[in-house]
Amino acid sequence: MEWLQGSHGPEGAGWRRDAGLLAPRAMLGATMLYHGAEKLRTPDKAAAQFEHMGIKPAGFWSRATALAEASAGVMMLAGWLVRPAALAVLVTQAVAIKKVHGPKGFGTHRGGYEFNLGLMATAAAMLLGGPGRYSLSSLLRRATAPRGLRRYVPGRRKRGFLATLLAAVG
Repeated sequence: MEWLQGSHGPEGAGWRRDAGLLAPRAMLGATMLYHGAEKLRTPDKAAAQFEHMGIKPAGFWSRATALAEASAGVMMLAGWLVRPAALAVLVTQAVAIKKVHGPKGFGTHRGGYEFNLGLMATAAAMLLGGPGRYSLSSLLRRATAPRGLRRYVPGRRKRGFLATLLAAVG
């Protein structure tokens, strides 16, 4: 178990941090994909719910929300554009709390915002932490980095414009 205690190799113990990002990223991705897909499968029901909440034009906003949630889910699962996806989750869940769950209190058993806060906390962690090395973003960053530096990306090494851009939106 010595390998768990110290840093070995040029990447050290960073692999544990990156592996630790997989579970919350997968949970958030699957949850948001499910929520978005449900709205896409039942567009009339979703529009009626938005109308009832006073969000107008209901059809437009229900479709926009469905696409935002589903695409955020796919991006989280792939580990590509994780930070913009996290922002989409934060916005959609803030609106859900404001319009639906907030007045019902904290407890999920009463339809409250407990679950939404959990999604938002996970999204905030993804926003700050990025996708980690086990992601499509990291794979693309390594593929576009200069040949001699690929081993060191995502570290703070010199890299090309495309790799820098991909790292920023992670």
